[in-house]
Amino acid sequence: MADGGDELGDNLEAVEGLLLGEAPSLTRLEVAEQAGVPMEVAEALWRQLGFPHAADDDVAFTPADVVALRQTRDLIDLGILGPDRQAALVRTWGRSFARLAEWQTLLLADVAREAGAEPATQLEVLSEQVLPLVDQLQSYVWRRHLASAGSRMLAGESAGQGVSELAVCFADIVGYTSRSKSLAEAELVAWLEHFEDAATGIVVDHGGRIIKTIGDEVLFVADDVAAAAEIALVLTELGADDSDDFPAVRAGIAFGPVTSRLGDVYGPTVNIAARLTSVARPDTVLVDKGAYAALTGLEEDRADDAATHADAGSSTYRFRRMRRTSVKGYSRLHSWVLRRP
Repeated sequence: MADGGDELGDNLEAVEGLLLGEAPSLTRLEVAEQAGVPMEVAEALWRQLGFPHAADDDVAFTPADVVALRQTRDLIDLGILGPDRQAALVRTWGRSFARLAEWQTLLLADVAREAGAEPATQLEVLSEQVLPLVDQLQSYVWRRHLASAGSRMLAGESAGQGVSELAVCFADIVGYTSRSKSLAEAELVAWLEHFEDAATGIVVDHGGRIIKTIGDEVLFVADDVAAAAEIALVLTELGADDSDDFPAVRAGIAFGPVTSRLGDVYGPTVNIAARLTSVARPDTVLVDKGAYAALTGLEEDRADDAATHADAGSSTYRFRRMRRTSVKGYSRLHSWVLRRP
């Protein structure tokens, strides 16, 4: 047992040395001192990033931690990490990279296991071949998204409040709970990955932006409500196709002011889209009054008089007005079923 423990310890030290660039040689007190940052500030940042707690005498840090802490101090001095946004931004970094690291580790472990590689070989490949490529690709993806976000802001989104008119849509897998019980773990993962991959492609192809996937649900936004409508219809049509493995879905679209913050979206428009999705029937898309008005060209305050329970619409879409729905937070929610002509 002792030999096994020693081997495990040696492997852990090797992992740290390879991934961090060198073996840990500093305590947290030494890192804060060398970086010129008060200990309480350093502790707050590490906690927000989700790093494991280290005691004062734990040798768990490297000179790279000193550089990172100095750079963080520089961002604070520049006003980028002010008191009102520091915690939220740093938490977002920590959560995002923690999830990414977890997924990448599992992926690399599966590849190594299939290849029958020894742990030492895995570490060597990881440090010498994989990490540099992943590092460069992550930087490239971040810069591309940064350019896109900057372009959207310059095109009209309020830089101060992050509020803009957006179409928000949730697409939810129908019968997910019952289906998940009948699938093995690997089958469930493959099924969900197919759903996320296909949904992401459809959203991007039609000019939308994925905000997040939440297990059996995807949330996306679009600047153009017609684009959101087309995406939702394509998703439900694909789910209704028995010859395709894409699951049956239902969707809800709302259009109106949306607050964008740290890659997520908030506000009544988002809430209404979620509520509509929860009451939509399988293979059906529901839209709120704002989306209905935008798609038909009618003034929103005339939407109630524009359609009865009979079908109505334009050359592009058909609408059927639903009875007012009572959902959490909205006692009498207006909605229309969206269909093709």
